[in-house]
Amino acid sequence: MNARSSPEDSDTEEEDTLLQVGVPGLDDVLGGGLTANRLYLLEGAPGTGKTTVAMQFLREGAAAGESVLYVTLSETGRELRGVARSHGWDLKGIEVREMLSGQDALEPDEQYTMFHPSEVELGETTLKILADVELLKPTRVVFDSLSELRLLAGGSLRYRRQILALKQFFSGRRCTVLLLDDMTAMEHDLQVQSIAHAVIRLEQLNSDYGSSRRRLIVDKYRGKAFRGGYHDYKIARGGLKVFPRLVAAEHTLPLTQTRIPSGLPALDELLGGGIEKGTSTLFVGAPGTGKSSVAVQFAIAAARRGECAALFIFDESINTLRTRCEGMGMDLSTHLDSGHIRVRQVDPAELSPGEFVHSIRVAVTEHKATVVVIDSLNGYLNAMPDERFLIVQLHELLTYLGQSGVATLLVGAQHGLIGMQMQTPVDASYLADAVVLLRYFEDGGEVRQAISVLKKRGGAHERTIRAFTMNSTGVHVGAPLRNFRGILTGVPVPIDGVQAPS
Repeated sequence: MNARSSPEDSDTEEEDTLLQVGVPGLDDVLGGGLTANRLYLLEGAPGTGKTTVAMQFLREGAAAGESVLYVTLSETGRELRGVARSHGWDLKGIEVREMLSGQDALEPDEQYTMFHPSEVELGETTLKILADVELLKPTRVVFDSLSELRLLAGGSLRYRRQILALKQFFSGRRCTVLLLDDMTAMEHDLQVQSIAHAVIRLEQLNSDYGSSRRRLIVDKYRGKAFRGGYHDYKIARGGLKVFPRLVAAEHTLPLTQTRIPSGLPALDELLGGGIEKGTSTLFVGAPGTGKSSVAVQFAIAAARRGECAALFIFDESINTLRTRCEGMGMDLSTHLDSGHIRVRQVDPAELSPGEFVHSIRVAVTEHKATVVVIDSLNGYLNAMPDERFLIVQLHELLTYLGQSGVATLLVGAQHGLIGMQMQTPVDASYLADAVVLLRYFEDGGEVRQAISVLKKRGGAHERTIRAFTMNSTGVHVGAPLRNFRGILTGVPVPIDGVQAPS
């Protein structure tokens, strides 16, 4: 005897069905997608990408063989096809219904006198929409936009009743509805928010310089866990791409403490054998002291071992980096060509925090990078001058990289060149597991360089201050500078009776 499913069982199956939105990253933010057969609200000011999201949502359904319907009350079908072409799409499989007033509406005979327009037009529009739904039986429907319905309703009470009636109509037809609202009303209307199963809001922020920054937030999602907070996104050819906010606690992996050598024996001695996987190291010093070169040295050493290293550079071009490394005898180009070292030049005017973190996650998860270099923190800060929580974001990123077993190398340039009044615009020294200081100092009418390790959580390290040089044969770490006192001041005093290192 076959067991029959009860209405409760079908309701449970319906609750478990999640629809993919078709927007990379958004399904992750929504905890897997949209619960099927519900009504959703997507709101945002004009230009934030609502129509693009709606098209991606319907294209996802059409690709799965579903019947989908786009009801437009504000744009023509030709305009929608133009938007689709700009992304390299066509609207094949998507039924478009225009509910626009014809040019006859401009004629004097067509103007209502005895009745308010809401009493006639709203009913006609609704009947047309319902007739199309009955005919096509779509599983996904988009209404663009609610501003027109709000104006046709003529009042908040009638508008709310109309939305409730639409929700009730679709609830029994196994249809998922996405309502678009351009928020052009004088006051932010919360009527639909209270009715919708979930609310997604798109925002656009315009900075004083550079491109606009776009972000979204899920205001509510009934009965479903989702990723809260703001998430950056961008609109490019091919549609929206969302960069979910990084939560380091979700990426915990078991790690084995392993040291990574630099390929320079003296530098490894100074660091107590090298740097550990899953730790972060900050190279700090004045401009030109060799911070970037030391970081690249670790990347080249990883490439020689057959590992992958990823460099994110803010302050110089890739060509400049290549030329500088070639001038020092560092074989960077070979590893770039083989793919063992990947370099991304970051444009500070175009960067959003979410996209930057996403790029690093791609390097770790897809390219299996074991060494990540961020050069520099100054460029990172300048790229996001409006970010009040930069240090918190950096802490989350370093925690994620540490839990992923990645050795992270940070470069921080100090203000000034020599002396005691050296300052760092981004104080990440307490976040880093190790801090390596590079300084200029004066000796016999010559500017020399020194390197020392101020802090290292991964184990013991040398307390000495060693000589440091860069020339055509590469980076060199010399013997301890025991013949000076006060090297870190920049103007040291020779110690009598102590022989200077050769």
